[in-house]
Parts: sequence; C-alpha cells; structure tokens
Amino acid sequence: MKFDPAERIELFHEAVNGMDYAAMERFFAPEATYVSNGVGSLVGREAVLAAIRKYFETYPDQVGTNSLVETLTPLSGRAVWSVRATHATTGKPLVREGEETITFNEDGQVVSVAVTDYQAF
Repeated sequence: MKFDPAERIELFHEAVNGMDYAAMERFFAPEATYVSNGVGSLVGREAVLAAIRKYFETYPDQVGTNSLVETLTPLSGRAVWSVRATHATTGKPLVREGEETITFNEDGQVVSVAVTDYQAF
C-alpha cells in the first residue's frame, strides 16, 4: 500500500481528537511501541490503547492542534502539536506542546510513536 505518512498522521490525529477508539485500534500494528516522557514506554497495541483510554478518562475534553505535519521518509513522519485539556477530577487545565515521530509499516499501520513533550506535564 502506497501512502503519504503526513496524511496518515493527520488521519490518526483526527481519530485521537475524536476519541475514536475503533479507528485508533485499526491504526496501531499489533507490535506497536509508544514512547513518551509523559507516559513512559509501552509495547503492543493493547498496552498503547489502554494507556490512551486512561489518559482520556483523566482528560476527557482534550483537543490537539497540529502546527506542522511533515513526511520524513516513505514510512515515517513528524508532527509538532499543542494540546489543551482539563483534568476530570481537579479541573486543572493542561497545556502541552511537543512533537512526535511516527513510523508506519508497509500497510500504513503505526509501528512506533516517539513523543517529546517540550515541558513536563
């Protein structure tokens, strides 16, 4: 399958912003990894999806915006983003800014996400 990684990232982020767990599940390869200075290292689609669900339970109103999405290689891309959300229990606002590099397999599934938050959250 031929695809543009930047376009796949935009579609992936639409699924995340829409909290569309079924779409997110289809995006991740079974062996996917997710590394973030905020959540640590996760291995496997089920672990990644469980962490995403927990995050959205804590921040149910999150809205992410991309300021840059670019293709790096035929199977990878990078997004620079910002996130605004409110903690469900405390009401404390969350502002995150960072970037992520996403690598895909030949079928367009996410095999790795490497997130760098620009500040601690």
